[in-house]
Amino acid sequence: MEELNGRPVRSEELRSLALTNYGHFTTLRVEGGRVRGLRLHVERLVRDCRVVFGAELDPGRLLGYLRRAVPADGGAAVIRATVFDPALDIGHIGCNAVPAVLVTARPAGGLELPPIRVRSVEFVRDLPEVKSVGLFGALHERRLAQRDGFDDVLFVDGRAAVSEGATWNIGFVRGAEVVWPEAKSLPGTTMQLLRQFRRCGKERVTLGQLDEFDAAFATNAAIGVRPISAVDGVEFAVDHPMVAELGKAFTGLPRDLL
Repeated sequence: MEELNGRPVRSEELRSLALTNYGHFTTLRVEGGRVRGLRLHVERLVRDCRVVFGAELDPGRLLGYLRRAVPADGGAAVIRATVFDPALDIGHIGCNAVPAVLVTARPAGGLELPPIRVRSVEFVRDLPEVKSVGLFGALHERRLAQRDGFDDVLFVDGRAAVSEGATWNIGFVRGAEVVWPEAKSLPGTTMQLLRQFRRCGKERVTLGQLDEFDAAFATNAAIGVRPISAVDGVEFAVDHPMVAELGKAFTGLPRDLL
């Protein structure tokens, strides 16, 4: 399913995404026509549209486009809303923008996923607070890590402070406390939702401090909560009860009707 502003998208309208690749997006997991953190997804798109395009995005119009992608059979799907201007090009990127909404959908996978082992690398995304379509750097680092036998990559800043994964947030468990790194990163919707249901802290976490934590986990809207078995050579308990509790908290979150 691929629609632009609520109608089938034409191939020529995707040219600017392929050649200029300037825009932002969010990804929602829909189950039974309902979404966890729907308000957060909408607020993200509206906020990022102001940052990226200096334009306003109508939430009502956006929700109308998203509803068209909900599976009629009530099944689970991953819906992505990408905001871009088909008329913008590299040479005239400063023109006034008229953002459009591209909605795509695919079947959703399960939430019971095996732990991942990740490698750290010094890398900071452009405008880390924005979920931008410019993923080349992040995906390049993921590719290098996977080709070296890791499952994914974890980013640290120039001071070795942990920030985020390629497409996910990271959290740590220390005793009964959940700790989120304070380095610049995307404020993921799943992370924000989980912070409402568990006592959490936010602090600077460096690679040299990883062995102070009992467990680690990755979060995003599509996967929920996924255990991390190791970062570089530091191993974590993949069966830690706190990680299991967070996973249950995510699946038990109230879902908003889309």
